[in-house]
Amino acid sequence: MMFRAATSLDPDGVYDASRMAFLEMALAGITTVGEFHYLHRDPAGRSYAEPNAMALAVVRAARDVGLRICLLHAAYARAGWRRAPSVAQQRFIIASPDDYLAAYERLRASLAADTAAGLAWTGYAPHSVRAVPPDYLRVLLPAMRAAPAPVHMHVCEQTNENEACLAEHDTTPIGLLEREGALHAGFTAIHAIHVANHEVAALARAGARVCACPTTERCLGDGINPADTFFARGVPVALGTDTNAQIDLLEDARELDTHLRLKHLQRVVLAPRPEPSAPPEPAALAGLLLACATRHGADCLRAPGGTLEPGRPSDFFTVALDDPALAGSDADSLPAALVFAGGRSCIRDVVVGGRPIVEDGRHPQQHAITTAFLALQRDLWSEP
Repeated sequence: MMFRAATSLDPDGVYDASRMAFLEMALAGITTVGEFHYLHRDPAGRSYAEPNAMALAVVRAARDVGLRICLLHAAYARAGWRRAPSVAQQRFIIASPDDYLAAYERLRASLAADTAAGLAWTGYAPHSVRAVPPDYLRVLLPAMRAAPAPVHMHVCEQTNENEACLAEHDTTPIGLLEREGALHAGFTAIHAIHVANHEVAALARAGARVCACPTTERCLGDGINPADTFFARGVPVALGTDTNAQIDLLEDARELDTHLRLKHLQRVVLAPRPEPSAPPEPAALAGLLLACATRHGADCLRAPGGTLEPGRPSDFFTVALDDPALAGSDADSLPAALVFAGGRSCIRDVVVGGRPIVEDGRHPQQHAITTAFLALQRDLWSEP
């Protein structure tokens, strides 16, 4: 079904679908989205007259909803090792790294005014070692190292990804990226589930980050993100949605910890310890998980928000203190109630740059956005 949609959407359809996703994000309290975008070409694999027509439609959708957006422009060179691309993947592929860099620079220039205002900016996204082989990646590396832009890449999501990389390159995805010099402080590994201790150490040495997507990783049967190992090595973990099932970062935050409870058969696995030999401090766990949903995500995207302090943008959400999930909480217990009992239904107001985009649980364009999306759904799924 995903590929059927991917072969059907034009820039107008991508705009309507993106607005719907971004509306759901706004209602969930999200103020900045990092959109991993790789639907570049028309359904036949040809470039649009404006090569970044699809990306610009996504950016316009974010701006119309009121979110900040980092457009992570994906490089996708092949379907995989010894695999021919499917019909749908023809839309993803930019076969030449020079063409990719040209499209990236054109997009960056198109967003220059929004970037200066902190509203929309670009980032590099070599999709994965499956989709971007080393010779392609090497052409991108000088630009990725020189620019103050985030670099995101799918890494070690599934065991078969690791097995294919070992067969082709005699090392794992993280080993290959370290060998090629692709790991650095602006790098974020998306998923990073099936990793060994020495690979976690490599990410830590580089100052890299991880973005876990617990809802999707559970839904797809990918595995459980070893956030406890990352935190022990000082690797920050952010949260991503990466799913069409639901968008709720508070749910993802608690899943990051509760999945590990099932794995290790113990409680509060991620509770911080003042020192390795000390007992965990459960009271500090909610603050850590909220940091994953806020500050760590902003850092991964090099976004201006992520924390409320002088000199930073006024990006925040409010919650209903009489919501059944939060009722009875005081200032000390509210973070734990929000993370472990709350969800997007608790969220009432969302403010981006001091401007309300959601008030009393509703977005002003909610009806129009939903109506346009329902029409798109009918067009996509109606029988020919």
